[in-house]
Amino acid sequence: MSNAEWANKDFYKVLGVDKSADASAIKKAYRKLAKENHPDSKPGDKAAEARFKEIAEAYDVVGDAEKRKEYDEFRSMVASGGFGGGFGGGFPGGFPGGGGHPTGSTEGFDISDLFGGLFGGGGGGGFGGRRQPRPAKGADLESEATIDFVEAIEGTTIGLRLSSDAPCPTCRGTGGKPGTKPHVCPVCDGAGMVVNSVGGGFSMNETCPRCHGQQLIYDEVCPTCHGSGRGQSSRTVQARIPAGVKDGQRIRLKGKGAAGENGGPAGDLFVVVHVRPHPVFGRKGDALTVDVPVRFDEAALGAEIKVPTLGGPAVTLRLAPGTPTGRTMRVRGKGAPRKDGTKGDLLVTVVVQVPKTPDADARAAIEAYREAVATDDPRAELFGKAAAT
Repeated sequence: MSNAEWANKDFYKVLGVDKSADASAIKKAYRKLAKENHPDSKPGDKAAEARFKEIAEAYDVVGDAEKRKEYDEFRSMVASGGFGGGFGGGFPGGFPGGGGHPTGSTEGFDISDLFGGLFGGGGGGGFGGRRQPRPAKGADLESEATIDFVEAIEGTTIGLRLSSDAPCPTCRGTGGKPGTKPHVCPVCDGAGMVVNSVGGGFSMNETCPRCHGQQLIYDEVCPTCHGSGRGQSSRTVQARIPAGVKDGQRIRLKGKGAAGENGGPAGDLFVVVHVRPHPVFGRKGDALTVDVPVRFDEAALGAEIKVPTLGGPAVTLRLAPGTPTGRTMRVRGKGAPRKDGTKGDLLVTVVVQVPKTPDADARAAIEAYREAVATDDPRAELFGKAAAT
C-alpha cells in the first residue's frame, strides 16, 4: 500500500460508525466486527483475517482519544486542500503552482515527512509508515535510608548508592553492534506493536516481541548487552530529606530515578526513611514527647522544674501542688516541624520518683509523713465503688 493510499483510509467507514460517534459507540462497533472476523471464528478465511487486521488498525487510531484528534485534524486538512490538492491517486495534480513540490520537483518527497511534522515525529497508530521511537520516562527506583532522630526533625542531605537499569554504554541503548546499520523490524513492520488475540473474539496491542518496541533491528547484536540495549548503572545521588520526616515515611525525589530513553525524562526515586530512636525524646505525630522525673516533694508541694528541648534551651515549667505521676503538660512550638513551616508541641509527662534506698534523715521524714496521714486511706473510695457494683 502506498503512502497516498494509506492517507486516504477512512477508519470510521471501516468500523461502520459516523465521524461524530462517541468512544462508547466506536468501542461497541469494534468489538462486534472483531468478533465476526476473528481468525479463531473463521479459521483459514484469509479475507476475514485481512478484514480483522483492518478493523484492529482502525480502532487503534480512532479508539484512542489523542490519536483520533490527530487523525481528524489531518483528514480535515486533506479535505480543505491544506496539503495542496489532496492525496488521492498518488498526487495526480501535485501541489498548486506546478510540479507537485515547492521546488517544482517531487524527487525525494515522502508523505511520511509531512506526517512526521504534523504528529510530532511519533506518528498516530501508523501515520507515515515507520515511526521514530518515542521518548520514554525512565524507571522509578526504590531505596531505603536510616537517619538519626535529630536529622529527621531538622532535615538532612544523605548520599545514596544506587544500581539501576540504564542504556548499554557500548551500543548506547540501540541493541546493535556498533558500526552496523538498523533495519525495519519485519514482525511489526516498524510499528513497535503487534495485534494478538486474547480469546473471546477480542484482541489487544502488545509490544513487538522481536524489536521490543524499538521498531528497528540489527543484523548483529551488541556483544555487551546481547541486543537488549540495557546495562547496569551504579551511581551515588544526593537526597534531601525534608525536616519533620517520620519513621517509615516514603519520600519522592523527582528525576532521581533511572535515565529515560530516547530523550525521555528520568524516573523518580522513592526513599523509605527509617529513624533511629532518641535516648530522651520520642515522637507522636508532629509533637515531641519527653518523660521528666520529679521528686515526691516536688509533686506534692509544687515546684518549678527545668525541662530539656530538642536542639534548644531548656524551658521552665511550674508544677501545681499535688501533681500526680503521669500528668502531661504541653509546651507550645517545641515539637517537630510541619509542612506549613510551624512547629508542633512538646508533651512533657511527669514521672514521680520513689527513693529506693532513702538515708536515715529521709526515712525519718517519710515515717513522720506516714503517721500524719495514717487516717487517710486512699483506697477507701476504690473499695466503696467496687462493693456498689
